[in-house]
Amino acid sequence: MLAIIDYGVGNVSSIINMFKKIGVPAIATSEPSEIERSDKLILPGVGSFDAGMQKLNKSGLVEVIKNHALKEQKPLLGICLGMQMLGRKSEEGEQLGLSLIPFDNKRFNFSGDKSLKVPHMGWDITTTMIKDDPLVKDLDPLQRYYFVHSYHAVCDSEDNVLMRCDYGYPFAAAVKRDNIYGAQFHPEKSHKFGMALLENFARRV
Repeated sequence: MLAIIDYGVGNVSSIINMFKKIGVPAIATSEPSEIERSDKLILPGVGSFDAGMQKLNKSGLVEVIKNHALKEQKPLLGICLGMQMLGRKSEEGEQLGLSLIPFDNKRFNFSGDKSLKVPHMGWDITTTMIKDDPLVKDLDPLQRYYFVHSYHAVCDSEDNVLMRCDYGYPFAAAVKRDNIYGAQFHPEKSHKFGMALLENFARRV
């Protein structure tokens, strides 16, 4: 069973609909017992870092998520804000993240270049950096995904950068550490490219 964590931040229905198209059973839940029984988890999220972490902490699901990912070593995928929350912290706020992957979130800084707007919004191309990873297996090396974000992950190690994108400068579009993944883009809004990636998460990771 695949579970999407419903903690009041993020449009879980669009993710559920994408899995329906793929033919993969998925539920949206905030129940610890259902999350514990699930084989794979998705942590969605939109909005600000502090608001997301405050909601997640209030839900009482932080330890359940960490147990799933670290102790049980089951797959976890963070999407957009959900990816940023997998890191330690963000320049956007004061809350601490889940610290599941060693990175911090930084705001885009173009040093006075007015031609590039923040947030980074719309379709953009990514390059796969870890080509043998099951999440990206058999995907085209150049993928197109839909982005909406002002902050991006800066990983301690290049080993944790699964995909790169370029917006003013290269940044981590997707990250991973063992069974834990994060996608800065919205696969549920990325048509065939997002569907292929979510199908890999469901069937291959």
